[in-house]
Amino acid sequence: MKKILFAASESVPFIKTGGLADVIGSLPKYFDKEKYDVRIVLPKYLCISEEYRKQMEYLTHFYMYYNGRNRYVGILRIDYEGIPCYFIDNEEYFGGSEPYGDHLYNLEKFGFFSKAVLAILPSIEFQPDIIHCHDWHTGLVPVYLRTQFAADEFYTDMKSIITIHNLRFQGNYSIEKIKEITGLPDYLFTPDKLEAYQDANYLKGGIVYADRVTTVSETYTEEIKTPFYGERLEGLLWARSNSLSGILNGLDYDEWNPATDPFIAQRFTISNFRQKKKKNKAALQDELGLARDPKAMMVGIVSRMTDQKGFDLIQRVMEEMVDEGIQFVVLGTGEWKYEEMFKQFAARFPRQVSANIFYSNDLSHRIYASCDAFLMPSLFEPCGLSQLMSLRYGTVPIVRETGGLKDTVEPYNEYENTGTGFSFTNYNAHEMLEAVRYAKSVYTDNKRRWNQIIDRGMAQDFSWAASAVKYEALYDEMLREEEPEADAPAEETPAEEAAEE
Repeated sequence: MKKILFAASESVPFIKTGGLADVIGSLPKYFDKEKYDVRIVLPKYLCISEEYRKQMEYLTHFYMYYNGRNRYVGILRIDYEGIPCYFIDNEEYFGGSEPYGDHLYNLEKFGFFSKAVLAILPSIEFQPDIIHCHDWHTGLVPVYLRTQFAADEFYTDMKSIITIHNLRFQGNYSIEKIKEITGLPDYLFTPDKLEAYQDANYLKGGIVYADRVTTVSETYTEEIKTPFYGERLEGLLWARSNSLSGILNGLDYDEWNPATDPFIAQRFTISNFRQKKKKNKAALQDELGLARDPKAMMVGIVSRMTDQKGFDLIQRVMEEMVDEGIQFVVLGTGEWKYEEMFKQFAARFPRQVSANIFYSNDLSHRIYASCDAFLMPSLFEPCGLSQLMSLRYGTVPIVRETGGLKDTVEPYNEYENTGTGFSFTNYNAHEMLEAVRYAKSVYTDNKRRWNQIIDRGMAQDFSWAASAVKYEALYDEMLREEEPEADAPAEETPAEEAAEE
């Protein structure tokens, strides 16, 4: 039995601020339980709902030296849907009404969390073969594992993976302050280890010291080795190419299932969407006050409203798209200028544009089930989940060819009658507009071809089951490898120096 520990800052159903929580809460359930003992460790935030906090079983506590004094480390446990979930308790760090605070406070508490992840293992009598770390919040776990915990025989054979969900967020601050907080020795704060551009960098430490590095799509893995996407770590990532791989995130096909979805007007499958999907469209048009027009192409957008998600492109050509009779259903919050843009269009065209400047899980399900197309013109997208939901619900995605969007949406080819959506290559508003117009022409003039695109999209398998098989193969490969040499991280020095220049 191979033992795997997932370490992360959030997980559904306990705490969620983004897609990371969906990954941590879903993926462990799909491993072969006869071969893999997969467990999760999380902070015990005070803002976790009372429903779950009262289910937590207290196991034990101890004190751990961190940031100048001994700190309380409590350990609690819930077994949720067959997965043991451990919670590290310290009200000084994990109290408050939100899981994240100001930047320096986050660095201090997730440094504590990273060290505590390793410190609790003897107490819970779990000796993982692999600790699977997620994003910068757990970047110091591989660092502590290979330094302060390396002399303890209990930890000698443990390996680590760090998965980069979004390279833009790295956890960096002044070297002197991070030294003081973490208690890590001076020799770690050099360009071949944790130092990057005169700051200490948690994620860089994880990339240097982890045995393997993964991202959440194959294309994003290649993109981050280039200056445009590499967020100033492309040299290091290029140097670690032999240990770097991409495994696409999946979708929880139980939660996102048009055949059983409790939030939609008409449930449907790949065999009857032609009759049922249009009823969902009419119901959503009625709910949101849009014109009940079965011929108008309804485009959905469910997203944070930021430049990363391509909203500057949408803003540039929104007038033209509305003028061409496209209906828009928008759900989400973000930058004020984009929120105001959609509000203004909804005020001017109330029967054509619905601006829902909030987030609603129920409404998001109805948008995926009801719209004809879904727009995702992202500047970069490590994986993306909305396009997977769209495909699952027979809503044709229109995407920019980047990251996971490129890996999951096959562009429509009218000559060979292949593809599951529409795409464009360059980050250009009018190139996006042409992709939307092309999709609209197929939707309007060739409904048979449009339905065949939906058929192919709904037949795709982007469930977590498919992703779990690839993670199992990665774990198996790692555990067959010889132990890395103690000074392996130093081999990255040339790439790190290149990244510094």
